[in-house]
Amino acid sequence: MTGTPPVPPVDLPGTLGALRASGYRPRTVKQELRANLLARMRAGEPRFPGVVGYDDTVLPEVERALLAGHDLVLLGERGQGKTRLIRALAGLLDEWTPVLAGSVLNEDPLRPLTPASRALVAEAGDDLPVAWLHRSLRYGEKLATPDTSVGDLVGDVDPIRVAQGRSLGDPETIHFGLVPRTNRGIFAVNELPDLAERIQVALLNVLEERDIQVRGYQLRLPLDLLLVASANPEDYTNRGRIITPLKDRFGAEIRTHYPLDLDLELALIRQEADLVAEVPEHVLEVLARFARAVRESPSVDPRSGVSARFAIAAAETVAAAALRRSGLLAAGDAEAETAVARVGDAVSVTSTLRGKVEFESGEEGRETEILGHLLRTATAETFRARLAGLDLSGFTGLVADGAVVETGELVASADLLRQVGTVPGLAKVLDRLGLGDAPTPAQAAAGIEFVLEGLHLTRRLGKDVTEDGRARYGSRG
Repeated sequence: MTGTPPVPPVDLPGTLGALRASGYRPRTVKQELRANLLARMRAGEPRFPGVVGYDDTVLPEVERALLAGHDLVLLGERGQGKTRLIRALAGLLDEWTPVLAGSVLNEDPLRPLTPASRALVAEAGDDLPVAWLHRSLRYGEKLATPDTSVGDLVGDVDPIRVAQGRSLGDPETIHFGLVPRTNRGIFAVNELPDLAERIQVALLNVLEERDIQVRGYQLRLPLDLLLVASANPEDYTNRGRIITPLKDRFGAEIRTHYPLDLDLELALIRQEADLVAEVPEHVLEVLARFARAVRESPSVDPRSGVSARFAIAAAETVAAAALRRSGLLAAGDAEAETAVARVGDAVSVTSTLRGKVEFESGEEGRETEILGHLLRTATAETFRARLAGLDLSGFTGLVADGAVVETGELVASADLLRQVGTVPGLAKVLDRLGLGDAPTPAQAAAGIEFVLEGLHLTRRLGKDVTEDGRARYGSRG
């Protein structure tokens, strides 16, 4: 969770006595999550805002786990939104929760855990000050790495406190780790199999007995939290593993997946991509189909997966190419160029994003060629899906008698429009592409370039690429 939490409302109880008088009753984190989840269900409100593509598959399983009070582990390839889903769970916590002021364990004022806290409550009574914790501060997260220690997760003896004169048997000498510091909240371990097996053992008591052990201390702290973990299925069985006793203690094991259909892939791109220029819908669809084609390609290692970040980064790259064209053309004498992406801008992603894809070992040296083929396939599929049934003879007629139409990354929209002039059927094409009744020159150029490329890919136009990267469309020889 990021950002600065809001300031607690002034009408919240400020003392233990006022808290009791308000009718507050302690409840566990899992009871809290269950009650708030049910309340949202009954009100018809979104339960996991920002999580796309899981409504009918993953989310029902997550909801059943939460209603059952189960700790859970999410299994899925990279870029399937596991961390996004885990962080969304914190939105089901109460917005404000009373805690003992200054307690590193977020102790409930009515249920103090440590001897020192119980003594403080007994001494101050109803005048004890009560602090309020926002739900954004009740979420803890750790990326599992081989160097993670038991001290990081659970805690260790603080040598400074021992040096100050406290005995080793005094609980006050313990510096608590991330897990107990998330008491009364949600703690997430990302990539759990990467955690050394001897460190995983330290979580056994947390999951089952709900307490912690620090260097043999006779210390029992009844922790109250929901533990959630994520793992890659391949890591789950090969590179690393979750030890059997720990797997047994998770109440639910839930498989995640990539978007199941094209519409969900597009929705994810629209939600997540930070676009610096306009990217028309047909270009986004090409990129969504491209990502799905890469994911399904036999040349790509299926065990690694192709992250949803691939399509998101592709959309951002295409938008950046449009912005670059706008900036460079503005430096010359050309008319001011509005930044609108064209399908030709997608060619750049085959080189810049190949590092996001793990190819099969036999494909070494062919990575860009494979991605280029898949991009052309995605463009042709989008062309057929978007413009099926339209009369495009006006566009094929542009190159009659040896004429050519030249476009490319640094060809201005006005130049492209001057080359094609008035094209029969253009209005219907732009309408089918969702570019409106009065498109800007840059939008019209994006539509025209898409038709030209589609006609080439369906073998109705020829195409040559010049040394400087410009595309020249003409009749098939």
